[in-house]
Formats: sequence, structure tokens, C-alpha cells
Amino acid sequence: MHPSQHAPSFHTRITDLFGIRHPLLLGGMHILGESGLVAAVVNAGGMGFITARSFPSPDALRADLRRCHALTGGQPFGVNITLARRADANAAAQDWIRVALQEGVRHFESAGGPPGELVGPIQQGGGILIHKCPSVRHALSAERCGVDAVALVGMEEGGHPGANPLPTFVNGAHALQSVSVPLVLGGGIGTGRQIAAALALGADGVVMGSRFMVAAETAAHDALKRRIIASGVNGSITIMDSLSDTWRVLDNAAAREVRRLEASGVRRHADFGDLILSSRTREKVYRDGDVEAGIVSLGPAGGFADDIHPAGWIVERLIGDAVEATRSLGQRLVALP
Repeated sequence: MHPSQHAPSFHTRITDLFGIRHPLLLGGMHILGESGLVAAVVNAGGMGFITARSFPSPDALRADLRRCHALTGGQPFGVNITLARRADANAAAQDWIRVALQEGVRHFESAGGPPGELVGPIQQGGGILIHKCPSVRHALSAERCGVDAVALVGMEEGGHPGANPLPTFVNGAHALQSVSVPLVLGGGIGTGRQIAAALALGADGVVMGSRFMVAAETAAHDALKRRIIASGVNGSITIMDSLSDTWRVLDNAAAREVRRLEASGVRRHADFGDLILSSRTREKVYRDGDVEAGIVSLGPAGGFADDIHPAGWIVERLIGDAVEATRSLGQRLVALP
């Protein structure tokens, strides 16, 4: 169920930059950011990024890129390059870029560490780069590095929102006073009304993730999707704050155990054992449906879902609601005597 090519939408610098119908980006989703979900968002008129770090090797990434090309009928899609805090964990980053460029990908999203080492290889290969960051200071730094656009996330972002304590719309209002490249906002956005609000604020679009956790194409067990729907907008908590590595996740038994260990004084990642490892979540939660057994990155936007729907249906509903909210706002504008 995809939006009509002629349905109303929005024209912004970000729709021009990525050549898309709607100012909606599906950001990188570790483990879950694969071709099935990304292609569904692209086919619905948005832009999606396959998460390179989700794959065990460059060849595995290449295979999924080729699958995405087939699923989109050759429409452009993107690749997410997430840089870890440990430099030795980023050895494959240049290989990811090389493989993506070889496979015809020209749209990239970066996150995590500074994007300086990525800008040159991507742009020299004919690509464009949007960098996702948590604060205006980081956004301006990325702009100086030469990125083509910036995604700014607030404290509501599922996953790692950084140390920034500001919510999405305060962060965005601040950024729009100083950031000159195209800017999208993310964190807690799960409705069309919020998309309209971001555009009214002056942003060029939104970046989303948690709202699509329950999409039919997302490669996670239906038990997890049902749990997210039932949890509502209060279903996420933060962990690892005491390690200066804030992580917004599903409020489940694994997350509460991490909090208990933090309260007992644990301050090293290694001392949490496999509790915080993505391999545990991949196997126990996403594959087997044991929703209590692993850490699941999730923000409050996931709680706006009321059922499991195809990603194209979700995009259509979001954009339709954003258009309606914009029309409603316009009707409130009157000339005063």
C-alpha cells in the first residue's frame, strides 16, 4: 500500500538532495536495517539506509545491497556507516564505503564518531553524506567537515542519543539559528503531526527508526512487535548513563538488570557480560521472540504504533497526517484588524 505519486507531500532541501517524494528518512537500525525494510520505505517515497555494521563481512553487505536494488527496482537507497567509540572497531568502515559505491549506492548516513574520515571517500565517489549527531556543537563541526546535510537527534532517540540532555524540538530550534546545510530532526517522532511540527519549525525533514520497529518487513519476531505496541510511549528507559554512554531501550528484564548492575557500582562494559551484546539480542529477542532476554534499542516513538502494518502503509499514514495537520494550521492563520 504505497502513497500515490500525485498525493500531496512536501518539497524541502532534503527531498531535493535525496530525490525523494517525502521528507522522511529511515535511519540506520543496527541488526534490523536490512534490505526488506529499507526497500519498503524507499518504494513508499522516503529514503532508507541499510546498516553496514549489521553484516558479518563486506561480501554479506554486498549481497544485501544487491537484494535491495532488486526490491526497489533500481530506485536509490542509502547505507549507514556507524562509527564506534573504539577506533579498532571501525576497521571495516572504508570497506563498507567501497562496496557500497561499487554497488551503485550514492546516499550515505553516518553516526557515532566524527565523520571527517568518511566525507572524502564518499564525495570523491560521487556520493552525498548526512551525518547524525546529538548536539548543535557536533552539527556545526560536521558542517565544517563538509557533510551535505545533518540529522540532529534529541534525548528521545532510541539507541544512543549521546550526552545531549535536550529534547528534539528544543535541540532543533537551537540548531536552526546556526546550521546552514539541510537539517532533519529525529528522536521521539512517530506521528504525522510531529513531522508537520518539524517542518513548521524550519527543519527539512525527519529521521525515524523506532516507529518502524513494528513494520511487517522488519526482521524481528512478532512477539517483540506486539510487546512494543502494548508498551506505549512510556515503554522505553535509559541505561548506561553512569558510564557516560546513554542508551535508550525497551523497558524489559534485561534493561532492568543492567540498571541493577549499574546501581551496584559496575562501570565497565565488559562487566555486563553478554547482557548488552547485540548477538544476544539478535538470537534471543529478534529471532526467538524472548522479549525479556536482550537489550532492544527503542524510543517512545515506537509506542505510537497500534498494530503491525507494512512500512508503506506507515509512511502513507504519516505523510497523510502531516499534510492534514499542515492544512489545519493554515486554516488558523487569520489577518488581525
